[in-house]
Amino acid sequence: MGAGTNRIALSGITVVFLAALLQISFVAEATAADNAPATSQEWVVRTDPPSLLNGAPVLFRVTPSAPLKSLTGTWLGHTVVFSSGASEWFALAGISLETKPGAYDLILEGRTADGNSHHFEQRFAVGPASYPTVELTVSKKFTAPSPEQSQQIREDQELKQKVFSRTTPEREWAGRFEPPVEAPISDVFGTRRVFNGVTKSVHQGLDYRVPPATPVSAVNKGTVILARPLYFEGNCVVLDHGQGLLSLYFHLAEIGVQEGERVERGQQIGLSGATGRATGPHLHMAVRWQGVYLNPAVLLSLPLP
Repeated sequence: MGAGTNRIALSGITVVFLAALLQISFVAEATAADNAPATSQEWVVRTDPPSLLNGAPVLFRVTPSAPLKSLTGTWLGHTVVFSSGASEWFALAGISLETKPGAYDLILEGRTADGNSHHFEQRFAVGPASYPTVELTVSKKFTAPSPEQSQQIREDQELKQKVFSRTTPEREWAGRFEPPVEAPISDVFGTRRVFNGVTKSVHQGLDYRVPPATPVSAVNKGTVILARPLYFEGNCVVLDHGQGLLSLYFHLAEIGVQEGERVERGQQIGLSGATGRATGPHLHMAVRWQGVYLNPAVLLSLPLP
């Protein structure tokens, strides 16, 4: 299935969101059999969710053929570092929006305490998710910025590139990820956004419909690596959860944490607002893994150890 092409108003977002879920569910049923747990020489590899779609995070669960001291993997060109749980190894990874439907290999390399290496590969089917289109009207300064504003945008991009390149290699997150607010979703991940009649971007997060000054919480444990105003994002906070996994919170009215601060899951990090490129008060929350933006709704639904 291709991307959704229906043009909708903001008031129709809920209908589009439900339709997208139905389409994704259809694709999931078609690919679930391809991604059933596979065994080879006593290796067992499973995924959550069982069906993999472009734009979604994935939790790999691995039971190796022998006790291991360490386990790493390669997935879609990314290095995946596994953690040891009670009975299996696990790691969070992801699939970019640009990944085409097809079969892709997870390559695993394990090492035992005595130095012996173990190699295992399993192929997974990735299906296409369907994403909607939405038209928005915003101030002209956000679609045709002045030279001074363009300079600010370039400086913001340089800052974000520098910040995103310094993520923590160790895992900081633990357990399930929780929503940053308790509120309805007003725009979903993957939406093609048409600003003032011109396609400008793909929505890379979730928008929550919240009134101004709503407390915003960290979705999991992490370290604050960015807490300042930016041109498009407004007042924003970025948390590093380790191993290249980040959560981002935009358009805040107030920032409640400082860069370098460690935060716990559920800790308040700011208040919602309408700063930056925003059509009104709301919270935009995004998830980024090793440079790839992923669907936060899937991450929030995963049963994580």
